[in-house]
Amino acid sequence: MSGHSKWHNIQKTKGAADAKRSAAFTKIAKEIIVAVKQGGSGDPAYNSSLATVVAKAKANNMPNDNIKRTIEKALGAGNTDNYEAVTYEGYGPSGVAVIVEALTDNRQRTAPEIRHYFDKYGKGMGAQGCVSWSFDRKGVIVINNEDEELDEDTVMMDALDAGAEDFAPDGAVFEVTTDPDSFNAVVAALQEKGYAFVSAEIEMVPQNYVTMTGEDDVKNMNKLLEMLEENEDVQNVWHNWQQD
Repeated sequence: MSGHSKWHNIQKTKGAADAKRSAAFTKIAKEIIVAVKQGGSGDPAYNSSLATVVAKAKANNMPNDNIKRTIEKALGAGNTDNYEAVTYEGYGPSGVAVIVEALTDNRQRTAPEIRHYFDKYGKGMGAQGCVSWSFDRKGVIVINNEDEELDEDTVMMDALDAGAEDFAPDGAVFEVTTDPDSFNAVVAALQEKGYAFVSAEIEMVPQNYVTMTGEDDVKNMNKLLEMLEENEDVQNVWHNWQQD
């Protein structure tokens, strides 16, 4: 079986966020608040969107106390946080397709900032749908096998039995791909088996990849990703750059 995405791409893209754990937790907390408010429940068993975000939070090692406090905050009568989900699409150097998912309380602030990054380091921001057609929305669960103690066939069968679409070994991890609607069920089943996740979330997975050979293009693409990931309104950045 072949994986739908490349783990080393995801790993490098998330490097900056992982190095700034508190900032990463802040972004996840915003997702939790939105999921609770939209789903109308603070119980993941009755709020599938919240269950998805909680799986992401735990894979990012967000403490359970932090998750609980954030849910309680979202349920509080005095909570006035009001975030709007916005997606921006554009092109990086060499025509790399980039999707930016944001949660913002002020579109008039966020949109110009994102456009500026694309204009300065890429080929510009495009219209809605200009690149998303070349991505598939998938649940992606990355299982840790750094100690090489897991048996590949066993993990594959556990994943497929849980309802996964695909499975692929990739170095020190196993990558499990699911339909978005099956994601929470697969996560729960694999957690019950005792597997540890490096990451677990709904992703935009490229259908094809672009390579860059020019030194300036690589430098500008890295800078574009860095600026996007450091923006407090940006939640996720997906792209089809094939990194070595």
